[in-house]
Amino acid sequence: MKFWMRRIGFYLITLWAAISLNFLLPRLLPGDPAAIMLGKLRRANGGRPISEETVKAITSILGAEKGSSLWDQYLAYWGRLLQGDLGISSTRYPAPVGELIAAALPWTVTLVGAATIISFVLGILAGAWVGWLRGTWLDQLVPITTFLQSIPYFWLALVLVAVFSVQLGLLPIIGGYDVFEFPAGPEWTPAFFLSAFVHALLPAATIVISSVGGWLLGMRNMMVQTMAEDYVLTAEAKGLRPSRIRTAYAARNASIPSLAGFGIALGFVVAGSIVTEQVFSYPGLGKLMIQSVQGLDYALMQGVFLVITLTVLAANFLIDLLYGFIDPRVRRDG
Repeated sequence: MKFWMRRIGFYLITLWAAISLNFLLPRLLPGDPAAIMLGKLRRANGGRPISEETVKAITSILGAEKGSSLWDQYLAYWGRLLQGDLGISSTRYPAPVGELIAAALPWTVTLVGAATIISFVLGILAGAWVGWLRGTWLDQLVPITTFLQSIPYFWLALVLVAVFSVQLGLLPIIGGYDVFEFPAGPEWTPAFFLSAFVHALLPAATIVISSVGGWLLGMRNMMVQTMAEDYVLTAEAKGLRPSRIRTAYAARNASIPSLAGFGIALGFVVAGSIVTEQVFSYPGLGKLMIQSVQGLDYALMQGVFLVITLTVLAANFLIDLLYGFIDPRVRRDG
């Protein structure tokens, strides 16, 4: 029980610190981000007056409200966060930041999440086989996948576009779906999901090719190390089937460190693959982050960073709890 309480307390303090830092950063910037945002909003609105509610939201999120202390601003900031109010975007005025993030988040989670899972499964399965049959021709997979992992994301993405889109004409170059077929936006139809699937193939392939080598190498090395453990040698001496030794004894224990890394990788799924999404103009959170930085959209930047921070903390918290169940020594040491 003490272990669980300590972990929960640690993450609650970390969560408070992350949100507080998100509150303080705009107020530590030179100049007045709130005034900059309000000026951009007025220009985006054609010079027409902005509602008092919008002004209060911007100043509460980014800057000082007239006649209010820093503590009052801090409490107001927490109040708006608990209501789901992340402010108004200046680059896409008058769209609320929360709506923009909610629209981009499913694209990133689907694309990067699916690609991360596929990469992990392929890497673990291939790494287990390469480690089990170490010293054979399968070991050549390690330098090949490591070389692919070392290739820059943007260069690999451009190569895939040049081959499969420009030369062969098999796959679309940019976008998350066919905007000419669906000009009104996403629809819940089989035709739309097919279009989204086809548009996601190249970005997903870029992520899988660039990341599978790390999982394969890590699993292969752990597999080789596990094969030398006493309990594996004992299982071999007892005459157990090789398939049972490989699956139940070697691969099962060798995959535990990779599971921890997989949990952390899932936490960063929300951040998206910024370069990949930018190259393919994919409508995910990574592309939204780039646009917010280029447009100096402070409210949108804050909202995106906050969502990423919360997701990473949640993923690490779940992995800590999972490790506590899997390995009792963690609870004793904690």
